[in-house]
Amino acid sequence: MQRTDFSAMACSIARTLDVIGEAWSPLILRDIWVGFSRFEQLQADLGISRKVLTERLNHLVDRGIIERRAYDNRPRYEYVLTDQGLELVDVLMVMVAWGDKWLAGTAGPPVLYQHHTCGEITHATLTCATCGKPIHGDNINLLPGPGAAA
Repeated sequence: MQRTDFSAMACSIARTLDVIGEAWSPLILRDIWVGFSRFEQLQADLGISRKVLTERLNHLVDRGIIERRAYDNRPRYEYVLTDQGLELVDVLMVMVAWGDKWLAGTAGPPVLYQHHTCGEITHATLTCATCGKPIHGDNINLLPGPGAAA
């Protein structure tokens, strides 16, 4: 699988795309998150080739996003999200909110999200970690960080 290597770029978006920028990866993460943990389940749900699924799973394991765990002696494995993978689900939930708003059409969103804490149907929003107010692309400034390119 030949791809551009974004991992060395001084950009967190590029580095994240190096991990999950291939189109199947977010869908694999989604499926693992919702409970499809075995190769055959993932392949059946996604309709993906065995070769591509194997490559994507290996990549996600190598990057620390998912963990491979043996579940019998053949060996057969199941896949579970690591802490990094679970945080990437947060990114997917923001993508869901955007897709539900702009792409769901008249049928509405295909899935609803119920918050465990309050029991209400909700969607992901971005808020400032300091003041709690909403943040958007038009109300923040970009400043050079300690890892910025010279």
